[in-house]
Amino acid sequence: MAAQRQRPVGELLRGWREHRRLSQLELALQAEISTRHLSFVETGRSTPSRDMVLHLAEQLELPLRERNRLLLTVGYAPVYPESALDTPQLAAVRAAVRQVLASHEPYPALVVDRGWNLVDANATVALLTAGRPRPCSPRRSTSCG
Repeated sequence: MAAQRQRPVGELLRGWREHRRLSQLELALQAEISTRHLSFVETGRSTPSRDMVLHLAEQLELPLRERNRLLLTVGYAPVYPESALDTPQLAAVRAAVRQVLASHEPYPALVVDRGWNLVDANATVALLTAGRPRPCSPRRSTSCG
């Protein structure tokens, strides 16, 4: 299997800028940099500093995971730690999620991850889906149903 080509940081930033529906001028004004500098970063004529990557990511309101991805693309170490939801450090977060799910009862509520995989659900979801076959998950190696 061929390795996936890593997109340059400028392409990634331009993609996010376009996703946010900002022109170069609008982002440059918001970030208080020149449009020329932003253009040079996006086209690869200039390599942004670590601080500039973080500044532009902040202006684009990027998720922390994407900010780390941008930093890694340029060759800088990630700044934001990433932990799985089941780690001890996130026990308070899990408890808060469970409380929100429980507060929605008797209505169904569920939590999905960025890949739309079910992470958690309240008891009402089980009543709603009773008798239905369980969907196959790519994470499970056994047959499902």
